Amino acid sequence: MSIFDRFKKSYKNDVNLEDQSVQLDDVLLSALLNGEKITREKALTLPAVSSDVDFIASSIASMPVRLYKYKNGKVEEVENDTRVRMLNGDTGDALDGYQLKKAMVTDYLLGKGGYCYIQRNGNNITALKYIPDVNVTAWTNSDPMNKFVQFYVGARKIYPWNMIKLLRNTKDGATGKGVIDEISKALETAYSTLVYQLGLVKSGGNKKGFLQAERKLGQQEIDILKQAWRNMYANNTESVVVLNNGLKFQEASNSSVEMQLNESKKTLQDEINNVFHIHEDFSLTFKEAIYPIVKAFETAINSTMLLEREKKNYYFEFDVKEIVRASLKERYEAYKLAKDTGFLTINEIRAEENLNYIEGMDVINVGLGAVLFDAKTGTYYTPNTGNVAGIGENAEGETGDEQGESEGKEDGLQVPEEFDENKR
Repeated sequence: MSIFDRFKKSYKNDVNLEDQSVQLDDVLLSALLNGEKITREKALTLPAVSSDVDFIASSIASMPVRLYKYKNGKVEEVENDTRVRMLNGDTGDALDGYQLKKAMVTDYLLGKGGYCYIQRNGNNITALKYIPDVNVTAWTNSDPMNKFVQFYVGARKIYPWNMIKLLRNTKDGATGKGVIDEISKALETAYSTLVYQLGLVKSGGNKKGFLQAERKLGQQEIDILKQAWRNMYANNTESVVVLNNGLKFQEASNSSVEMQLNESKKTLQDEINNVFHIHEDFSLTFKEAIYPIVKAFETAINSTMLLEREKKNYYFEFDVKEIVRASLKERYEAYKLAKDTGFLTINEIRAEENLNYIEGMDVINVGLGAVLFDAKTGTYYTPNTGNVAGIGENAEGETGDEQGESEGKEDGLQVPEEFDENKR
């Protein structure tokens, strides 16, 4: 400490430490050398980060959530459920369903996770309340085999079954790791580049350099010259500095960062897009950037918003049809293929296009030249001839008329009623 004090005293003789501070002229170099930590607010000032996060969060928020149940081997949509209404509309909080989902996905990408408190009255959910990730404190036990999580919002304790948790790259089931923490150095570089560009704009693009005088200048001359230089770099109307006889301006050489600024910007933007899995092909972007978050969101709400007795037959699911909806021509070509192959009926196709139901349009188009195979009985039926043929023990084929009189009818090898001309 005594050595430091002596150095400080000797340095004060040359430079007044109270009035002056050592500053780096290059803003980019200053940010890098000072180890400036990137924050969420700074990261969102980067156009690539802001646009990518907004695109992903808005896309997921625009998808409606549906509730389905298994019943007698069929899947049915559950309508007029209050939980679906909250997820898509009125949450019982200041944020509506769209804003709630978008805020949670944004926290998922940039923060430690998206959190939503489930307010209950007994088994009934009465409200969904979004909580910013910065206001959530997670406590976990030290047992890696039997994990237990508990959350605190201020002094309020929240149990995990009352908290929807949308977490990215989590290891403990309580907090995740956002993009800012994973690629902080790349974002710091991108942000510092943006600050550097801003400095160039503020200075009017004037190059840095130094003045060389043939004689020693007086203090008044130095002050006047400094003021003229500040005016020029302030990007105002003052754009010329008149140098008196004996003064020369020597332009400093461009740094490697300045000469490669545009290339660096493009490279950083591509790297940020790669981190968020944003591609020129929307189908690839949906598969890599949007769909994984959709499945994580579905898992989160299924584990907390369903009762234990419902988890066996009920499930929430995002309706992705709107976001991946193809052009009119592509949709109609796909519908034609589905109808010709018997995959969809006309009424099912009309339902996909939000059109009214038409009586009698629930039939499946099966051509006369088709051969139908019943995997359960191991028999083939040809509608064009009315023949039924089997494999193995049922290898002998019969016509529809003959089969009606044979013992095969008792064994279940009969023409389906809808294809039987005698019953038609």
